[in-house]
Amino acid sequence: MASLTPSHIIEYLFCPRYTYFEYVLAIPQYEEKYYKVQKGRNIHDTRLEQNKNYLRKKIGAVEKWPDQYLTNDSLRGKIDEVLLLNDGTMAPLDYKFAVYNDRVYDTYRQQMSCYAVLIEENFSKPVNRGYLVYVRSKNKLIEVEISEKDKALIRDSIDAILSIIENNTYPRATKFKRRCLNCTYRNICIK
Repeated sequence: MASLTPSHIIEYLFCPRYTYFEYVLAIPQYEEKYYKVQKGRNIHDTRLEQNKNYLRKKIGAVEKWPDQYLTNDSLRGKIDEVLLLNDGTMAPLDYKFAVYNDRVYDTYRQQMSCYAVLIEENFSKPVNRGYLVYVRSKNKLIEVEISEKDKALIRDSIDAILSIIENNTYPRATKFKRRCLNCTYRNICIK
C-alpha cells in the first residue's frame, strides 16, 4: 500500500481490526452496496458544479481550489474545496449528503483533520479549521475546529496502520463493543 486515504484512517480509528481484515487478509467490506455511500458520491459531483460563492464569502474565503486531489508520502485524498481565508490560513470545505443533527460526528472531524494535514504539506499554510456543508439540511454550513492534537492523531494513526500492514499484526479490537453490532467483519472477528 503506497498511501492511505481518510477512509483508511477513519476505519482504523473506529476499530484497528478493519485495517487487518481489509488490508492484511484482503477481505473487502463491500461498502459499495450501501445506498447512502453511492448517493453521497453522486451529490458531490452535483454540488461541485453549483456556484456556492455566498458560502465562501460568509467564511471569509479569498481564494478557492475546487476538487483538489492532494498527496504526501503516506496520505492521499480528494477535497471538495481548499480555501484560502482572509486571515492567511487555509481550510478544507466538504459537502456531506447528510442532515445536521446538532453535532459533528467523529468521522467527519477525522476526515477534516486528514485534509488539514494534506493542505498544510501541499500549500505550506496553517489549517486550524474546516467547513462542512450539510446538503440535506438546506446546505447548512458548520465550522469544525482542527487542533494540532487532531493532526497528530492522524499522523500517529498512519504509523499504526502501516505497522499493522507491514508486520502482519492482529491488533486489539475497539474498546467500544457497541461498534461491533453493525460491523461487516463481526462474524469472523475473534474477540
